[in-house]
Formats: sequence, C-alpha cells, structure tokens
Amino acid sequence: MSAAKWIVGVLGWVTYGPIGALLGFWLGSVVDRQIDAAKQISGEGGSYRGQSRPYTTGSGGTYANPRPGGYSATEQRNSFMLSLLVLSSAVIKADGKTLRAEVDCVRAFIRQNFGESAVEEAINILRGLEKQTLNIYSVGQQIAQNMNYSQRLQLFDYLNKIAIADGEYSKSEKDVLEAIGSAIRLTSSDISSGIAMYYKDNDSAYAVLEISPSATDEEVKAAYRKMAMKNHPDKVATLGPEVQKAAAEKFRKIQEAYEQIKRQRGMS
Repeated sequence: MSAAKWIVGVLGWVTYGPIGALLGFWLGSVVDRQIDAAKQISGEGGSYRGQSRPYTTGSGGTYANPRPGGYSATEQRNSFMLSLLVLSSAVIKADGKTLRAEVDCVRAFIRQNFGESAVEEAINILRGLEKQTLNIYSVGQQIAQNMNYSQRLQLFDYLNKIAIADGEYSKSEKDVLEAIGSAIRLTSSDISSGIAMYYKDNDSAYAVLEISPSATDEEVKAAYRKMAMKNHPDKVATLGPEVQKAAAEKFRKIQEAYEQIKRQRGMS
C-alpha cells in the first residue's frame, strides 16, 4: 500500500490542517496527482468528493470541516494511522534520542494493520517528521475535531506503548504524553488513567480506574463499571481487528487494576 492510498482516505481533513502541512513535504505531489485523478474519474471538473471545504479558526489555523454524514471505516482507519505517525514522532523525540525499540513498535502497528508493503513508506514519513518542529496543540486540535473520543483514547494508549517500548518510561515522555492527551482533548482523569497503565507507582491501579485510594468499595466497583463501559473494544471496531485487539489488551489492564484493588482490600 502506497502513502497515496493513506492520504486519499483522509483528504477531507488532513489536507488543510497542520497534519497535512507536516506531511506535505513528502506527500504533496502524491496528493495532487490523486486529486487530479479523482477529478478526471468523477468528471466534476474541480471538485473531489472526499475533500471538505476548509475553514479558518480564530487562531489563524486552517482546518477541514468534517464530512457531512461522517467518515467511512476505511477513512477512520487511515486517519488513525496518520495521527499515530505524527504524534509518535513527538513521543520518540521526547527523551532526546530515537531508539530502535520505539520505532519498531510503530513498525509493528503498520505491519499488522496495513501489511508489510506499507511499512517502509510509513517509517520514511516518521523519520521525516522527526526532523520537523511539531506543534502538539495545533495537531491535537485537528485530531480532536475529526476523531471520536473512543478512537482518541485508543490512540493515546498506542502512544503510551511506544513510550514504554524500550523498557523505560521517562519523565520527559510522560510530560509529552500529558501534553498530547490535553491537546487531543482527553479529560485529565483519562490522561492519568492511560499513563498509569504503563507508568507504574504505588497508586497506579487506582489511577487506572480514575479514583483515589480513599475511595470506598462501592466507589471502586462503580469506577470499574464506568471504565469498562468507556473502554470496551467494540467502541473502536471501525478501526479494524488489530486495533480492536489492542483495545482488548487495554481492557484487560483495567480488569487487572480492579482485581489488584479487590485483592488488597479483600473485596468479594
């Protein structure tokens, strides 16, 4: 799968925002060719059905309006992949060094979801992104406007996996991930919960469930039910079976945190 196929799947919002600007150096000419080809096929003479009209935000940035009726499953999957590549570059650079284990984590995601033929192109894009200055907040704004909350939660989980891929979750990586969580408009409790699944301390199990150690047993049970509902793998089914599988692994971490607290408290 070529990079063109990824971009075509999300032209509606990638082209006009900061993600499109970051990728444009490598993919601009590819996108132009695909737009021209689409125009010729559709016979619309200047309109492309996958492209949204841009609008300008109050801060001066330009973004694409979400397509009426929403994006297809393929488009959602492609936009998830592109978002992961862009934000992965910020996580990988966080500790001032690019480690093979972190890049390999991204490589595995691409291979599992898009096939071996897509890996080289994706890694080339990732390496190029590492050389650019990334504004996490402008990129996060675009992602938040075009990706639903459950998908953003799963994206955040993948980014945490990249941070811990080398066996060490550094303070600088944690700081970057907290900034990313805020930028993609996750709640502070969801950010803390997502990080606590990988950045361990004495109260991690409670943080995973988004409660404090002072919570009552009933509050613990209620928190688990809420987290289980919010993070159920079915909520990201449109992103494909591999992403849903990863969501199931995250779901198990929530269950493990709950079981740990129950054992500590002697709860039934």
